[in-house]
Amino acid sequence: MRRLTLCAILIGAAMLACAPTLDWREVRPEGSGALALFPCKPKSQARITTLARSGAAMTMVACDVGGMTFALSHAELADPSRVTAALIELRSALADNLGASDVRLVVFELPGMTPNPQAMRIWLRGHRPDGTPVREQAALFVRGTRIYQVAVLGARLDEAAAAVFFESLRLTA
Repeated sequence: MRRLTLCAILIGAAMLACAPTLDWREVRPEGSGALALFPCKPKSQARITTLARSGAAMTMVACDVGGMTFALSHAELADPSRVTAALIELRSALADNLGASDVRLVVFELPGMTPNPQAMRIWLRGHRPDGTPVREQAALFVRGTRIYQVAVLGARLDEAAAAVFFESLRLTA
């Protein structure tokens, strides 16, 4: 089954690769323990943020292509008691940042992740600060004490590209 899923992802990526703006590549962000197919070459940035009442170094790799932003962020919390609260905070921030009124949630599962009731796949519709409409698809999950946020954001989302991005997610050793 896993082999069929991988084949479907690769076929989808190959089909999308024909689009001039999408140049799919496998990315393994340093220190993340994850990999994903990105449709453009991402850049990395890190910052200290407050999650679950404590500072955490959050690293994000992201790129922009075709009016969409593709991003994978991760942070090591070190304390298991902070994980669930941090996922709740991240989900709330996703909705708040867009002023989202239309939010859909489903349970998210990824092989190798640590089960958590706050691991979610999220679809949001909202507005940028300048009032223009924006859509976002995101996933929040955890492995041990490392939390992850994966997102695709844009005024219009290419559903096929978003599907390839999310279905390509893997946790590595």
